[in-house]
Amino acid sequence: MRVYVIRRLLLVIPTVFLSSLIIFFTIRLIPGDVIDLMAQEMRWLTAMDRAAIEHNLGFDVPMLTQYGRWIGVWPQENGSFSGILEGDLGDSLWKKPPVTDTIIDRVPVTFELSLLALIIAQLIALVGVYSALRQDTWGDYIARSFATFCIAIPGFWLATLVIVLPSIWWDWSPPILPIPFTEDPLGNLQQFIIPAIILGMAMSGVTMRMTRTMMLEVLRQDYVRTAWAKGLRERVVVIRHALKNALIPVITLIGLYIPSLIGAQLF
Repeated sequence: MRVYVIRRLLLVIPTVFLSSLIIFFTIRLIPGDVIDLMAQEMRWLTAMDRAAIEHNLGFDVPMLTQYGRWIGVWPQENGSFSGILEGDLGDSLWKKPPVTDTIIDRVPVTFELSLLALIIAQLIALVGVYSALRQDTWGDYIARSFATFCIAIPGFWLATLVIVLPSIWWDWSPPILPIPFTEDPLGNLQQFIIPAIILGMAMSGVTMRMTRTMMLEVLRQDYVRTAWAKGLRERVVVIRHALKNALIPVITLIGLYIPSLIGAQLF
């Protein structure tokens, strides 16, 4: 077991390295860059100004040199070595603040919103347990329809409706500036609960379907039938025997959601 864990941890190094190579060079090879965006806003930008900006941003050197400077294995113009290997993510190409400071400022809001969304998504997904226990009943049909609704409706569209329609009908709109939890816990939760529900609904549809499918599969196993034959109560059979094994692939699915959820809200 120890050798397996060490091997898996060591595989992280080449995986991260190859991922950084692919992402870095893909972004560099895409037509257009931040200088083109600057040129659209600053129409007076001349060819000499563009060359100066490219030099300041380090775009006038080969891409391999840019990548080496980015990760910190190639010296900068001043001869120093600084890059992501030393924890220096550099400065924003557009607004110029340090990238690390920008990420740190967004971490509290991102973490709270992601955590609330995950909790709400899993609470909704637990309906899949009831759906499996009452297969092909009206409750099952309603739960499956709701899961399909959550999968089909785009989250950004639903969020837009939640913001626009109340402002038209009731002259109400949610607060934009974040309310710190330490200053006003109730106001903070009231501000985050609506976006958390929208994000949670987007994730709960697939999770609910997965929970229902795995519960149906586990409920047909011999050891669950034996538990029913022994006369155990439904709650005991479901919680102690069926649910534990049914949640194994569901937890794996939740693990796949966490990076995309945090990354989308952070950047």
